[in-house]
Amino acid sequence: MDMQDQHGMMVGFGRDRFETPVRFLNGRFDCKVSARDTQGNLCIIDTFRDRAGGPPLHYHELQDEWFMVLEGEFLFQLGDRLLRASPGDSLFGPRMVPHTFRNLTDQARMLLVFQPALEIEGFFNAGVALHQVQTPMFDSLSLAHHIYNVGPPLSQDQVVAIPSAAAPRPRPVE
Repeated sequence: MDMQDQHGMMVGFGRDRFETPVRFLNGRFDCKVSARDTQGNLCIIDTFRDRAGGPPLHYHELQDEWFMVLEGEFLFQLGDRLLRASPGDSLFGPRMVPHTFRNLTDQARMLLVFQPALEIEGFFNAGVALHQVQTPMFDSLSLAHHIYNVGPPLSQDQVVAIPSAAAPRPRPVE
């Protein structure tokens, strides 16, 4: 159950802040902290991916974006670097820096944080009707939200070229 009062709120696992999760491209987007909660300063979205894919290479003119992989494996492009990310890894995409990602496992989960939030929730809500990212309609929607698409999504060829992150990972210090 979601609870909110003047001291904060709680949104349960697998729940959306407003009980209206968004189905966008290759996953479900559950808003956890809305721009409405933070006077437009912050938005946090929990994404559940159910098939491989990701957005086109793009940058946000006015927003920073932070990613935290919770399940599965992702390939990210940040600027001109390709990076493989696994559960526990986080990445930061500063505004104006082109970035994209592709989930490599059908079942994957990642937190997205946008700062400032601006109208990012409106972007995802309007994108529900679009089933492809490389279209003039998607470009128009992106531009209306100060997002500039500058290249295609990551391809399977790019995934194969990056070594797996299957090596043992250090454990956090307790």
